[in-house]
Amino acid sequence: METRPDTQPDTYLDTHLDTQPALSWVSHAWRYAVCLAFSFAVWQTAAGTEWRENRPFFYSEVALGVVSFTLVHHRRRAPVRVALLVAAVSAFSGLAAGPATLAAVSVATRRRVSEVVLVGATNIVAAQVWTTLAPIEDQDYLLTTLVNLVVNAGVMGWGLYIGSRRELLWSLRHRAEQVELEEELRLTQARSTERARIAGEMHDVVAHRITQVSMQAGALAFRDDLDVDRLREGLTQIQQQANDALHELRDVLGVLRENDTSPPTARPQPTYDDIAALVDEARDLGLDVDYVDDVDVSASVPPATGRTVYRIVQEGITNVRKHAPGAGLTIRSSGDQRHGITVRLTNPLGERRSAAPGAGLGLVGLRERTELRGGRLDQRTEGATFVLEAWLPWTA
Repeated sequence: METRPDTQPDTYLDTHLDTQPALSWVSHAWRYAVCLAFSFAVWQTAAGTEWRENRPFFYSEVALGVVSFTLVHHRRRAPVRVALLVAAVSAFSGLAAGPATLAAVSVATRRRVSEVVLVGATNIVAAQVWTTLAPIEDQDYLLTTLVNLVVNAGVMGWGLYIGSRRELLWSLRHRAEQVELEEELRLTQARSTERARIAGEMHDVVAHRITQVSMQAGALAFRDDLDVDRLREGLTQIQQQANDALHELRDVLGVLRENDTSPPTARPQPTYDDIAALVDEARDLGLDVDYVDDVDVSASVPPATGRTVYRIVQEGITNVRKHAPGAGLTIRSSGDQRHGITVRLTNPLGERRSAAPGAGLGLVGLRERTELRGGRLDQRTEGATFVLEAWLPWTA
């Protein structure tokens, strides 16, 4: 049976304490009952003769037996010292045989070679001393020695088995706890990832609309030469943009609904083919957009790739309205199945920052989205021009 080496790290003590089950009063009771029965089985071989011929030795055995039962109660605090002390007592009291056995088993459960050998040898010597001192009738010393060796070997082997089983159960329990913890961490990470994805979607679909509302409202605030019809048209456009923002926000938040048994109402996610409509919408709202699409669409652009390109163009339009109001935007897209898709957006740098609020995290989210699809996104300034350029593999 495998035992622990003598050079065990200090952390073994903590692990050993973890593997020891807590004992209830019932567990203590049956252990002491077994000890008492074993002690009487050993002592009865000499008790009658002691009572008749040597009363002082009889009383001393009883007293030392009581002491041994008291000492063995503390075996878990100092197992080796208690085991050696009780073994020494058992050399002069047959009633201490039970407590000595229990203490030896407790030491053996630690599965440390030096401790097992030391306590086992001490118990063997103590048993030999007692059988020599005790007035046992018709004693066969050779047979007694063999029984002593077999019993002590069995006791230590039983302790080693208990210790091994305890550590096995502890390791299985610890492994189950680790698996449970890892599963909890995995779920937490999945929830965090999903929240981040939803936050990115909310920024993509809402920031664009809200920026348009802000820009249109700001333009109307500075125009005092508009007639009623023009003013009504501008306000209608603002209302439409606000309604679109609410609808798109509702679509994104729909994934958070729990136990929703109603039929799905979310509109389809944008694709590459929707970019032209996005550009036309920006033009209708007064943005000067020069859009050239040279992508080979003989095979349709995959939805995931097209959606990412759509979000890049959408973010570019939003940034122009926020940071360079009144500036024109140039959009060039090219590519095919073999080389992937490249989209390049350029606009003059704005002379002033827009008052529209924003956390400035749109491009950060776009870069993460693009890299997740296996592509790359670059933003830079070339002279007085801001450049946003991205490349995506066709099958992102």
